[in-house]
Amino acid sequence: MGIYLNPNNDRFQQALNSEIYVDKSGLISATNRRLRTEQKYICVSRPRRFGKSLNLGMLAAYYSRGCESGELFDNLAIAKDDSYHKHLNQYNVIYINMQEFLSESSTKQMEDVLSLMKKRLWRDFRRLNIELDPDESLTFWAKEVYYETGTPFVILIDEWDCMMREHRNNKDALKTYLDFLRAWLKDQSYVALVYMTGILPIKKYGTHSALNMFDEFSMLDSQKLQKYIGFTDEEVRKLCEEYSADYAEMKAWYDGYKLEDEELYCPRSVVRAIDTNKFRGFWTETETYEALAAYIAMNFDGLKDTIEKLLAGQEQPVDTRSFTNDMITFANKDDILTLLIHLGYLGYHADRKTVFIPNREIADEFVTCMKVTGLWKETIDTVLASRQLLSDTLKGNAEKVAEAVESAHRRNSSILNYNNEQSLRFIILIAYYYARESYDIIQEMPSGNGFADILFIPKPFVEATAFPPMVVELKWNGSAESAIEQIKSKHYPDALASYHEALLVGINYDKDSKKHECRIESVRI
Repeated sequence: MGIYLNPNNDRFQQALNSEIYVDKSGLISATNRRLRTEQKYICVSRPRRFGKSLNLGMLAAYYSRGCESGELFDNLAIAKDDSYHKHLNQYNVIYINMQEFLSESSTKQMEDVLSLMKKRLWRDFRRLNIELDPDESLTFWAKEVYYETGTPFVILIDEWDCMMREHRNNKDALKTYLDFLRAWLKDQSYVALVYMTGILPIKKYGTHSALNMFDEFSMLDSQKLQKYIGFTDEEVRKLCEEYSADYAEMKAWYDGYKLEDEELYCPRSVVRAIDTNKFRGFWTETETYEALAAYIAMNFDGLKDTIEKLLAGQEQPVDTRSFTNDMITFANKDDILTLLIHLGYLGYHADRKTVFIPNREIADEFVTCMKVTGLWKETIDTVLASRQLLSDTLKGNAEKVAEAVESAHRRNSSILNYNNEQSLRFIILIAYYYARESYDIIQEMPSGNGFADILFIPKPFVEATAFPPMVVELKWNGSAESAIEQIKSKHYPDALASYHEALLVGINYDKDSKKHECRIESVRI
């Protein structure tokens, strides 16, 4: 048993000791199927705090010959798998976190980091009582051990890409690192499995294809491993039932990462919400807003307009193919959006090839970022004014609503698209930004004899008496009164039959005068 070679199962035991533990041992079934096959190379990229390290600790506890872990796994899902006993504690495991060696290296230079790693691994290798030459390479030590024992290696590498981020402008250092990993891992008979984790995928780092043997499981394509990295909707629902947490509010705050057929939540945020009995931005507490600001400030070909539309709750198209999987090479807006997907700031619909802001936690981070840094003052002024706009709407203060919408329209619409119906719809959506705390906002929902422009449906965890449903109808060169009449004549409130009362909001924009008018009525349903 060593620190890095054949570690004990303490890390996983600590996870099991935690009050909140979600069984992800089904991942082991998937890795067992890949042992000693051509598919034995796995790289999982996820945003920070998504449970990557916890899974590595579990894999180490299961495979490591340095411990006996039957008691830890016998009551977990993996124990029901046919492969469970065959591979339990049967491998030489090397479990390392590259961030540790980078942080503790005095110079941070690539050669020194790799030298420190080799030095510490040597202390574990020499405990095997096998004659090894300390001046030889890590690759040669592994070959010797495999030759002497016949036991292959499971190699677990956490934060593998921290080196790529630290030395992102140093091509020679990156090549040294990739060549080291290739020599150690690729086409080696002693390798039974390699499981690496990081924030970014690996395939396109420059032109150097040292690690092209890996199957990648990213925020763009998880290939059926998605349910093991992050909390699924079913798991969160069960946690909410067990700990008496409001599932609907949990979903509004932290759901939204859609991978394949799964909806995923950030585990840290869910656990902290249950622990503290509060809903707020826990995931975003682990990194400052400057990290986000640095990227959205790069206003490539309309990035600002896209972010504004995302804040308004709209999906936007994205082409992820040109992204080179680093944090410095950006050719266009899509490269920035793709990076934000990998970092967890945006969700991605693979079938529609669109991005969106996944939940309230992340939306608040965008707002905080713009507010503190002063980015896009017109947009943030509209967002900050949206609380008062909602309040005036609920009070029926139509004159104030018209003034607020007109102000938002003037601040956020360019001369080219000011006189445009879609522009007005977008302005309404962003002007009511904070209404998303209490409402689900649905555009063109089938209702009655047509499609209501915008429906505001109270979220399950708010009081409908304080936040009644609202039907908003927009008119262009018409009148606010005719908008109200259309809502009534086409029976749009029929979609709200489960409520006792609703607000009808008609908003008209006059193209010539550029004036807005509003009418608000409360009706019994």
